[in-house]
Amino acid sequence: MNSDYEQFRDEELIDRLRHGESAITDYIMEKYKNLVRSKARSMYILGADNEDLIQEGMIGLFKAVRDYDSGRDASFYTFADLCVSRQMYTAIQAATRKKHWPLNTSVSLYSAGGEGGQEERELIYALPVGPEGDPEALVIDREQVEYLEGMIDRELSGFEKQVLELHMTGMTYSQIARVLGREEKSTDNALQRVKGKLKRILKSER
Repeated sequence: MNSDYEQFRDEELIDRLRHGESAITDYIMEKYKNLVRSKARSMYILGADNEDLIQEGMIGLFKAVRDYDSGRDASFYTFADLCVSRQMYTAIQAATRKKHWPLNTSVSLYSAGGEGGQEERELIYALPVGPEGDPEALVIDREQVEYLEGMIDRELSGFEKQVLELHMTGMTYSQIARVLGREEKSTDNALQRVKGKLKRILKSER
């Protein structure tokens, strides 16, 4: 943990993060991981272990870092506590019913930018486009959604599905690796495989 940040309030750090100090994300994720672990001990997911719930909590914590607005929300701690709890409860509820992938509109195919100074093309632009080369013309109706969900379930491994889901939240591959406890290289490789498989799936649908 970067001790240089310890003298600052979370709200100040978030403001600095918004101005480009990306290392602050790692600092806050590390700082609040015990909050996540504490909450995970008091909850459970049917058919899953404690580590699954911790992973969900870390996703909630990342979303708190991403979405916190000091002018709108309470203290960052309160906001993070809410986001972590909400993510965990959502996971518990989802475990009691049939899970559906969030690929229900074309907007789900948008991803965040790249990292390390190299801009990554948004996922939608790596996929087949609609008439006249317009990506926004890619319209997925309900029947296509069911087809795509089924194809994704069959074609992607469990790890690849996790990577895709986290990538859709805006996480970079290094952040995904941290949440999943995997090597950055293997996570990046999985992300590239996912993009290739999605491209083939959508081509077969057209």
